[in-house]
Amino acid sequence: MPLYVISWLDKPDSLQIRMGAREAHLDYIRAQGERVKLGGPYLDEAGRMIGSLIVIEADSLEAANAFHAQDPYRLAGLFETSSVTPWRATVGSL
Repeated sequence: MPLYVISWLDKPDSLQIRMGAREAHLDYIRAQGERVKLGGPYLDEAGRMIGSLIVIEADSLEAANAFHAQDPYRLAGLFETSSVTPWRATVGSL
């Protein structure tokens, strides 16, 4: 099944939004089962969360975009930018 990278950068000064939606986001990710291969927050130099990156399996780019559209972080308006990009692992393993 194809892999997709979903990358988000948070709006400035949005830690309160992130923390308010965090449990719903984690529940959403857990509910996807093995479809989510890897994920976690981007950090600034002080270790504060400033965005997220997730690698998922999906049948198509449209399915990956649908996954992205329903993420609670996105629904909460956390992100300043986001992208969904097809990806192929060539080094290492998931």
